Amino acid sequence: MNTEIRKRDDSMGQTRINTGYTVGILGAMASEMEAIKAMVEQPQTELISGTNFVRGSIHGVDVVCATCGVGKVFAGMCAQTMILRYQPDLVINIGVAGSLSPRLNIGDIAVASSVVQHDMDASPIGFPAGLIPGIDVINLPCSADVVRMMEACADALGFHHESGVIATGDVFVQDGAQKKQICQSFDAIACEMEGGSIGQVCYVNETDFCILRAISDNGDETAQDDYDMSLDMAADRATRVLERFLMNLGVGQKVLGQ
Repeated sequence: MNTEIRKRDDSMGQTRINTGYTVGILGAMASEMEAIKAMVEQPQTELISGTNFVRGSIHGVDVVCATCGVGKVFAGMCAQTMILRYQPDLVINIGVAGSLSPRLNIGDIAVASSVVQHDMDASPIGFPAGLIPGIDVINLPCSADVVRMMEACADALGFHHESGVIATGDVFVQDGAQKKQICQSFDAIACEMEGGSIGQVCYVNETDFCILRAISDNGDETAQDDYDMSLDMAADRATRVLERFLMNLGVGQKVLGQ
């Protein structure tokens, strides 16, 4: 990989850093990111707006990692900062999610083909539910190549998986009626609280992205108890899929953008 560091001024007065082909990795919680950050070789940490960004490499792939915080605003802030400062070629949001699909059970892997924001609703003033005014998009598409690679990694690890729409909103879904409404409105397979805002930031910045989630609960009345019991297991499974992806990228089985 090209290790030349290019620096340019941006409109915020920050210095942009890019070390060749770089993968940005974002997760909302420490439990979703601790194991990933522990893999980073020769880590360098930079604090920006209260968030630690850790640069280095994993299995020979240049990475920048951050724990962004829970919810759409924190996730969007972190993604925008990461793109402006480090210019990743690909942004991956990793974590856990609630299942909206009868084909996805706790511990299974959900890979987004696209993301929506299920709580974006300007329909009273004439917009379709979910449409983001200004970019006029409902479904924000993920990188199809990366989706296929993530599915192959899940297969190699023996994890059941499904790709489809992942729905984002600033709510922990734990109600059967709400689950049904989100599923029917957006044909979504899983729900969470960050991917849609990260997808919006990447879409506006023309940066490839992928949302990788392991199922921690079923988004129904048992969701809180299931989440508490399954969080660590689900986070570990998502981490293992991501590590396999980076290993494949590092040994040159797939080199995106080259």
